[in-house]
Amino acid sequence: MLDRFFQGISLGATTLLLALIGVILVSLIIGGSLCLETFGWRFLLSSAWNPAAEEFGALAPVLGTLTTTTLALIFAIPTSFFVAYALSEYIPYFFRLPLTILTELLAVIPSIIYGMWGLFIFIPFIGIDLTSWLAQNLGSQLVIGSLFHGPSSGISVLTAGLVLSLMIVPFITITFKDAFDLVPFTLKESGYALGCTHWEMIWNIMVPYTRAQLIGGAMLGLTRALGETMAVAFVIGNAYNVTASLLHPGTTISSSLANEFTEAESELYTSSLVTIGLILFAVTFVVSGSARLLLRRLSRPGDRSS
Repeated sequence: MLDRFFQGISLGATTLLLALIGVILVSLIIGGSLCLETFGWRFLLSSAWNPAAEEFGALAPVLGTLTTTTLALIFAIPTSFFVAYALSEYIPYFFRLPLTILTELLAVIPSIIYGMWGLFIFIPFIGIDLTSWLAQNLGSQLVIGSLFHGPSSGISVLTAGLVLSLMIVPFITITFKDAFDLVPFTLKESGYALGCTHWEMIWNIMVPYTRAQLIGGAMLGLTRALGETMAVAFVIGNAYNVTASLLHPGTTISSSLANEFTEAESELYTSSLVTIGLILFAVTFVVSGSARLLLRRLSRPGDRSS
């Protein structure tokens, strides 16, 4: 009797969750129908965003979202990897728990705090100096010069990526540390006994053994970064620019929704904002689904190497 009751509750909760996701999806499609009917596929390829002329395009916020998320992962994954390894292997046992708790506390700090810190502290002391140095030293390079071309006030896509990376580092670090803690002590000792250095033991033993968990942690940071709003909105500038330079202001889907939804006066304006929200929903769904399929493949028997 209790088993059937528990199964019924589980089935009902799952059905309710799927229904809620379906309602959200249908609401976004209905809300963005006017935009889709007006612009069609041109909406994805257009960089125009002029509410006065009712010209809208999703290219700038979509590219901004992908760029800032990519930058955040580039900065956050190596940092999280080595911090997690230090917490798991190097730091004395007495200090591991306090430092782990401190890292977990960084994950619960509201995003608006990171945004305010980035605006008032990060941009004046690091954003301006760093972007100026990059523009002067790398802006003239033929290969990567386009990424660091032009002057910058510190409010830029690069600054948004850096602030976003600091936000997701705690999430990835804790996941990586838990993964490293799963590696059997005898396996690590066997590596050292065979003459492995620290790096060889990490790369040839710990990483292959925990690769599914490491990928899962990276995907957790990715999904967290895709939908971040306030921290990015403070430092990215909310400019609908499509440029290769990371030193220029830009925008993302979530920051565009936060900054402009209350200002949308026309029905087409509102529908365009709802449509870019639909795009973010689709991107997040595809990323999460791809991560789940990849993790399922890596967790099959025989796929894990040690």
